[in-house]
Amino acid sequence: MAPAAPRFVLGLLVLSLCCEACKKVIFHVPSELEADTLVGRVDLKECLQSADFISSSDGNFKILEDGSVYTTSAVSLSAEQKTFSILLKDIQEHVEKKIHVSLVEEEKKTQTQKTRHARDTVLKRTKRRWGPIPSVMIENSLGPFPLQIQQVQSDTAQNYTIYYSASGPGIDQDPKGLFYIERETGNIFATRAVDREQYPSFQIICFATTPDGYSPEVPLVHTIRIEDDNDNAPYFTQDLFEFSVPENSKPGVVVGRVTAEDRDEPYTLHTTLKYRIVSQNPPVTPAFSLHGDTGVISVLLPQLDRELVSSYTMLVEVRDMAGQPFGLCTTGTVVIRIEDTNDNAPSFKQSQYETRVEENRVNVEILRVSVVDLDEPGSPGSGAVYEIIKGNDDRSFEITTDKNTNEGVLCVVKGLDYESAKQRILVIAVNNEAPYMLAPHSQQLSQSTSSVMVHVLDVDEGPVFKPCLLRIDVKECEDIGTSIGRYIAEDPETGNSEGICYRIPPGQCNWISIEEKSGEVRTIKVLDRDLGEMRRGQCNITVLAIDRNGKTGTGTIQVVIQPGNKNYPRIAKTEYIMCRDRKPICLTAQDDDESPYSTPFVYRITDRSLASSWKITRHNDNSVYLSPKGDIPFGIYDIPVSVTDNGGKVGENYIKVNYCDCVTPSECTRGPRVYAAGNVTLGVWAILAMILGSLLLLLILITICGCCGSGVMHRHVTDDCANHNLIISNTEAPGEEVMDHNIIPLQNTCDQGGYGIKTGDQQTFEMVKGRGHTLESVKGGGHQTLGSVKEGGGGQTMVDACRYSYSEWHNFTHPRLGEESIRGHTLIKN
Repeated sequence: MAPAAPRFVLGLLVLSLCCEACKKVIFHVPSELEADTLVGRVDLKECLQSADFISSSDGNFKILEDGSVYTTSAVSLSAEQKTFSILLKDIQEHVEKKIHVSLVEEEKKTQTQKTRHARDTVLKRTKRRWGPIPSVMIENSLGPFPLQIQQVQSDTAQNYTIYYSASGPGIDQDPKGLFYIERETGNIFATRAVDREQYPSFQIICFATTPDGYSPEVPLVHTIRIEDDNDNAPYFTQDLFEFSVPENSKPGVVVGRVTAEDRDEPYTLHTTLKYRIVSQNPPVTPAFSLHGDTGVISVLLPQLDRELVSSYTMLVEVRDMAGQPFGLCTTGTVVIRIEDTNDNAPSFKQSQYETRVEENRVNVEILRVSVVDLDEPGSPGSGAVYEIIKGNDDRSFEITTDKNTNEGVLCVVKGLDYESAKQRILVIAVNNEAPYMLAPHSQQLSQSTSSVMVHVLDVDEGPVFKPCLLRIDVKECEDIGTSIGRYIAEDPETGNSEGICYRIPPGQCNWISIEEKSGEVRTIKVLDRDLGEMRRGQCNITVLAIDRNGKTGTGTIQVVIQPGNKNYPRIAKTEYIMCRDRKPICLTAQDDDESPYSTPFVYRITDRSLASSWKITRHNDNSVYLSPKGDIPFGIYDIPVSVTDNGGKVGENYIKVNYCDCVTPSECTRGPRVYAAGNVTLGVWAILAMILGSLLLLLILITICGCCGSGVMHRHVTDDCANHNLIISNTEAPGEEVMDHNIIPLQNTCDQGGYGIKTGDQQTFEMVKGRGHTLESVKGGGHQTLGSVKEGGGGQTMVDACRYSYSEWHNFTHPRLGEESIRGHTLIKN
């Protein structure tokens, strides 16, 4: 990769050094130039021999490949001179060149010049000689050369000195040097003969310029057409044309088409072709015709017989100039093969055949028959199809075709019985695979037949079961050893079952057994369709019958297990939750038995007391709805429900219904509910618990107040309240007597769990939890209780260590001491 950079830099250096100005070109033009006006022509090759890219630095001018400079829009020379550059690039050689072009305004002309230009203007409008008609040159012209073919002249040559030049194919492009134009006269000459098939025409560009490089005329595109000469003979597109046509085709049937081409100019006599048949082999009556203009070959002979002529070879000719004798011609070969059709019927080589076969032989070949067919061997028209048309009513025989030999193969497919028939006579016929296609006015073909006599040979046969397949239906879950049928065989020779023994070969499903002498069939296991090997519900068991001579016969017992009613119906889901909306419960039973021992089910509540409060409503064959008949209390109910299937089998089920005071079943499955503040719904039991709690609290308060009131009034107190007094102070805070030693500690006052504690100089009255109750202070509804309320979750309260000062206790009890009588004592309000 390292040397690449120096090479790139070197390339840029060469490109920059080569990008230099070649020359400077000056054009004298009018001060006003219209769009698409030819300014002049620059010799580009003088500057750069091969330019891949040509461009102008001024967008008002365009440069053609021949160096012609045209205006792209109207240009006005504001100054006396206008300059621009022509950029030439050779991409492969990395070379750039520039040509500087200057446009100089024409000097003011004298009156004579003005007159000359006026005449020139008039002549330029006519342009009669600058645009001649296309030139024509005869192909393969014999000369003499150089041969003048046209002259171009500019009308401005009357006033100017005009030089003529040309470029394009045949001049400076391939084929170079074929034409040239005289510089002074404008005569165009050809230097040699031209082949039109190679160059049908030429388009050259002619220029008319003054000695100073000014072009008074627009470059002329001149066409030189090469006139065709009949120098090419027509030729067939194929060396050999091969077609086929069925035999016995009707006249006019298209066989095929031959095609030829001519390289001369199309749509002229030089390419107008005619076809004809030169000869036919074998040289018999012409069998085909050839259309002279289209080359279509058709059937001409009424009867094409493949058996007589299998193919035709024809020599055909094609000639141009519409078939005129002086036209050029070519010949070709056409081979037409006659395809076989089934116009010949096959026929048996013999009209009668005879063969032998042992009785009870099956799938054995007993005879081969052959036929003669004149149609093409191996084709559907000669393929034989055999059939037995008589003597095969029991379908004991079958005849097929051997594709290799086309013979008929007669076989025995069902065992023959010598005792029933000692010989059989068959009639066989033969046809072809393809249908018959007869020639017009030919006679109908007749079917070939042949008779076959089959002699049946007597052999000693083994026992035969009748029927060969015995079906035995067994109820499911039958006891072991149950007799389910009898299967016996007979000796074909004697017609009885004496001396025949029976047995079941090993390796089969072990469901049944057969008694050796009598052929009685018994079960040897419980047949249950739920077991793995018995899920299919049937089994085919082969049984052997053996006579005294050791000959054996086989038969088949098909044991089919019939479904039984062995399963009890049961309800899949037995636990439910019913909310206060009492939405019916859907009970669905299942039974593993098959029809008719499963659905429809019959449901019944077996408990009479529960049947009076619950009801069952039919939903479908499998399901019912369970719902209460009326208002019932909340609780858990175990409801016995019996389900009877279609076979009479009864299944007992217990349905557990949790009748819950809920909105959704999930509320009863997550334990006790916690009610949120502001949206509380209480049940009956909760309200009852609150009432009982309130009564108990009221009883505690009445007991405490009664005991304390008796001490203030110096009344005798009962034993339960002995030695317990409360001193009432008229002050809102504890008095001095309270601060002394006048308070008597409380001990087990009325069994309410209250007791007094003196701590230093501060006496408090403490209420301790007893039997689940706490003295609390809840403000609301005009009711006051002692305690400091602290909110907890769910509306519960917490008492500050259940401790209260005496003043708090006094404030709580004092309003309730006036005008109340407790246990016969009067409390005076302080």
